[in-house]
Amino acid sequence: MKLSELPGRHSLFWKLACLLVAFCLLMIWLSWSWGRYMEERNQFLSSDARSTLSRYAAQAEQAWQRGGRNGVDDWLQSMELREASWVGVIGADLQSLSNQPLNAAEVQHLTFLRGLDWPIHKKGRPWLRVPFPQDPAAGILVIELPERFVPGKYRVFWRVITNGVIPGLFTLLLCVGLYRLLVVPLNNLREQANAWRADQLNVRLSSGITQRPDELGELARAFDSMSERLQTTVALQQQLLRDLSHELRTPLSRLRVASESEQGLPQLRERIGREVDGMQRLVEDTLQLAWLDTDRSPLPNEAIQIQALWEMLTDNACYESGWPSLQLQCSVEASCWVRGNLNTLAQALENILRNAIRHSPEGGIVRLDARRDGEYWHLWLEDEGGGVADEDLQRIFSPFIRLDGSRPGDGGFGLGLSIARNAVQRQGGLLWAENTGAGLRLNLRLLADDGVAPTDAIAGKPAPTWSFCQTQIV
Repeated sequence: MKLSELPGRHSLFWKLACLLVAFCLLMIWLSWSWGRYMEERNQFLSSDARSTLSRYAAQAEQAWQRGGRNGVDDWLQSMELREASWVGVIGADLQSLSNQPLNAAEVQHLTFLRGLDWPIHKKGRPWLRVPFPQDPAAGILVIELPERFVPGKYRVFWRVITNGVIPGLFTLLLCVGLYRLLVVPLNNLREQANAWRADQLNVRLSSGITQRPDELGELARAFDSMSERLQTTVALQQQLLRDLSHELRTPLSRLRVASESEQGLPQLRERIGREVDGMQRLVEDTLQLAWLDTDRSPLPNEAIQIQALWEMLTDNACYESGWPSLQLQCSVEASCWVRGNLNTLAQALENILRNAIRHSPEGGIVRLDARRDGEYWHLWLEDEGGGVADEDLQRIFSPFIRLDGSRPGDGGFGLGLSIARNAVQRQGGLLWAENTGAGLRLNLRLLADDGVAPTDAIAGKPAPTWSFCQTQIV
């Protein structure tokens, strides 16, 4: 695996790896330290046993020094009352220091004696040698290990604790850590998905999950973004349906009045045609706005010259509005090329231009200008319509907003700027409004195209400068 293919430092992979490595190291340390401790408890004499046996050896040495063989006999008799084990005191020549000589079986036991530090296995009770503490060469105490000193009485119990209970507890802790790390966030995501199924689109995940820097945090933020997007889309669709039904009532009412009137056939046809055209335009604009807001498929990308696009749009605008071309001015340089979709951008700029013409006074000037801003072109279109109130600079981009109080269909349906903003945003641009004092300025921020020459998007060959601007706008 290449270094570039490794997960990021905040990846969930590293958290899981660290957790598992820590668990493995902990289990290794536990098996080594606890196993060693239990080995000492189950195979070696305890400190109390060693102390007691060493004290017996000191007493035997004192008995030998004070009373010789008779003293050793007296001491051995007292030991019979203390321990139910064979006890003897022998010299360096392996002969008994008491008056009672060793028999053959006892001599055979002397061939293999264990020290106090030797491991004690569970095979009978071993015989131990404990040298005299002051003069080891003078003699040793030999004793069959008393039953009460035999280690490993709870060996099976501690083996179950060591090999079963303790690893099980640590595994349980590992499962708790994995549950908190993985399952808890997934449960929250499941709850949000269930909330969506119940049409509760306003449910959001907690900040503890969305602020995580790993993959689950990214998934949680994607869930929240998708939830917010769904809520906005549903709210927009519902609002559009309500507004559309409201806007259609007026032309339908006029059609009913016209149908019940005593007008002549030519006047009735003219009225019906005008109302039908208005309703058709309203429905098309509403569907266009809904499509722009919900469709997220990538648009074809091409180089567009703003100056050429403006000339084509102003030709149509002059024909529709009756304005002379001198009132639609353009100060954009011929080097202003942007990246975008021709049809979508043309529709946005056309709606902006129509809005400026509609709200400009007779003889007013509408001007388009631009400047280069890093990787973008900043375009702005100014009119002389007096502008809008500052608190309405955002409202004018909402659907069915008509600040001038014009009737539906006469001054537009309040959808042009909404469609324009959605169209610009779909190709990675921005659209916002500001007052200039004399009128309204609409600003566009579009990605610049620094190609040497425009190329045909399909054939990949150089195309004439005006060819793409002569494309039919759908």
